[in-house]
Amino acid sequence: MADSISRQIARFALELKYEDLPADVMHEVKRYLYDSIGCAFGGYYTKDVQILRKLYRQMEGTHEATLLVSGEQMPAVNATLVNSLAVRALDFNDIYWKEDPSHPSDLIPAALNVGELVGATMKQVIVAIVLAYEFEQRMCEFAVPGLRERKWHHATITQFVSPIVAGKLLGLSEDQMVNAIGISGSHSHTIGCPTAGKLTMMKNTVDPMAVQAGVFAALMAKQEYTGTEEVFEGKEGLMDVYGPDWDTGKLLDGLGDAYKVMECSMKAFPTEALTHTHITATLKAVIENDIQPEQIDEVRITTIARACDILFDPHKYEPTSRETADHSLPYCIARAILDRKITTQTFDEEKINDPRLKEVIHKIKGEASEEFEQLFPAKQPSRVMIRTTDGKEHSVYLEYPKGDPREPMTEGDLDDKFAALTAPHLSDEGRRGIKEAIFTCETLAGVSQFMSQMVKDK
Repeated sequence: MADSISRQIARFALELKYEDLPADVMHEVKRYLYDSIGCAFGGYYTKDVQILRKLYRQMEGTHEATLLVSGEQMPAVNATLVNSLAVRALDFNDIYWKEDPSHPSDLIPAALNVGELVGATMKQVIVAIVLAYEFEQRMCEFAVPGLRERKWHHATITQFVSPIVAGKLLGLSEDQMVNAIGISGSHSHTIGCPTAGKLTMMKNTVDPMAVQAGVFAALMAKQEYTGTEEVFEGKEGLMDVYGPDWDTGKLLDGLGDAYKVMECSMKAFPTEALTHTHITATLKAVIENDIQPEQIDEVRITTIARACDILFDPHKYEPTSRETADHSLPYCIARAILDRKITTQTFDEEKINDPRLKEVIHKIKGEASEEFEQLFPAKQPSRVMIRTTDGKEHSVYLEYPKGDPREPMTEGDLDDKFAALTAPHLSDEGRRGIKEAIFTCETLAGVSQFMSQMVKDK
C-alpha cells in the first residue's frame, strides 16, 4: 500500500537539511524575511494587531517567544498569531496565485517563534521557511479549480502547512509529523466570506489563525496526540469533502528538484494581489499622459472574471474601512488617479472620506475577458482604458506587475519599501542593523539573538 500524502510530505520535510539548499534559495528566503519584517513594522500598530496583543497580555503566560517591533514576550503559540497578523495586516506581504492565492510569509512567524521556543539556529529556521513556501505554494496548485473557486478561503490550505513548519523545528518524528498534519487539517476550514463583500478585520486574520492552529497541532503531536493520517485522501478528508479534481502531482512530484520560493511574488502595493497589474497600468497611463482627475470621463478596466467578482461588487464603490478599500479596485484606481501613487497612507480614514473620491470612483468600470481568463494565472493581464473629456482614449496593456518573478523587486525597491514601513519606528542606523542581521542571520548564535534585534529603536 502506498504511503499516505501526509507521510510523503512528512518524510521530505524531516529529511531536508540546510546543506541541501542552493545559495540562491537561501538568499531568496532572506529577501522574503526582510520584506516580511518590514510589513510587520508597518502593521504592528494597526487596531486589529493591538487588540490581539492586548488580549494576550491580559492572559499573560510563559515568556517563550518575542513579538516583532515591541520585543515583548509571551507563549510561542500566542506570539505566532500576533506576529503573523502584523506581517499580514496591511495586505503588503507576498503573494502566490495559481489555482488558489496565498501569502506564504504569513507562516514565517511560526518558524521564528517555534524556533525561539526550542533554541533553534537560524539555519534551522531558514529550512523551515523553505518548507513553508514549498508546501503553501504547492497547495495553491493542488485543487483544480482552486478552493477559492469553490467559495472557500485559502486559510483552509494554510492549516495543512503550518504544522509542517512547526513540526520541523520541534524535531517531530515521522509519525508525529503525520499526526500534526492530521490534527490541524481536521479543523479550522475557512469559508470565503472574509474576502467577499464588505470586509472586516477577519480578512487579514483568518490565515494567521490557521498558522497558529498548526503550531498548536505540532505541540500536541509532540506529546503523542494522534491525528487522522489520510486527512487529504481518506474518507471525508480534504479531497472528498471539497469535491473532485485534485492534482496530487502538483503537491508531491519533484520535491527537492527545485524550490517554490523562487516562484513567489512580492507586493509593490499594499493591496489585494489582483489589483496590482491594474494599478501599475493606470499609473503608467496617468503619468505618461499627464491626465488630471478633472479630465476623466471614463475608466474601463479589463480583467479576469474572478477579479470582477471580488473587486467590483457594490460594497467596493462605497468603502468605509481599510480592509474593504484595499480590496476595492475602483477605490485603488481612483486613488492612483488622484494621488499618482499607492502607499500605506492611501487607506487612511482621511483618504477614504476624501470628497474628491466620489467624483472619480463611479467613473471606473470593470469588464471580464474570456481571453484574459485563458491567460491566467501564467499571466495576470490588465487593459486599462482612460477616456478623457476631450474624447481621447489612452490605453495600457500589461501582463504582470512589479514584484512578479519576471520583474522582481530589486534590492533598492526592497530598501525603499522597508524604509517607508519602518520610518516611524527605526532610525537609519536601526534599519541598517536589521538588514545586516537578516542577510547574515545564519552567523548569529540563534533565533533568540535574531529576534532581539527585530525591534523598534525610537
